[in-house]
Amino acid sequence: MEVSIIFKIAAVGILVSVLSQILKHSGRDEQAFLVSLSGLLIVLFWIVPYIYQLFESIQKLFVL
Repeated sequence: MEVSIIFKIAAVGILVSVLSQILKHSGRDEQAFLVSLSGLLIVLFWIVPYIYQLFESIQKLFVL
């Protein structure tokens, strides 16, 4: 696993939390929710290939 993916996830987390707080304080709760949801989806799209590789390696390890 690359170390850069951890920094990318942290950067997205910080950005999403700041934007979400700004939007919540300005009374735009719906947009804050959409920002949080989009941040989650972006991170999931980055993580899914690593999870797939993990399951493949486990499958090869146990020869299933």
